[in-house]
Amino acid sequence: MKKDENAIKYWKENLRYLAILLVIWFVASYGAGILFKDELNEFTLGGFKLGFWFAQQGSIYVFVILIFVYVRLMNKLDEKYGYNE
Repeated sequence: MKKDENAIKYWKENLRYLAILLVIWFVASYGAGILFKDELNEFTLGGFKLGFWFAQQGSIYVFVILIFVYVRLMNKLDEKYGYNE
């Protein structure tokens, strides 16, 4: 029964990580690129308005960074619950 409890805790923590990371990605892509573009367009990055930059490039960069963050979090989670190789 202890192994089943660990598996349930593992998946709950995994889903929590996924939810947090997806919210961050949503804010970076939809929020910065669409909802807050007018406020962000007051600033420039590389000669482009910041809202435009997030809509075209920034959300992709944020997504790639979140992939690496997720891998690191999952490696720590695997070690914590004994699922590492």
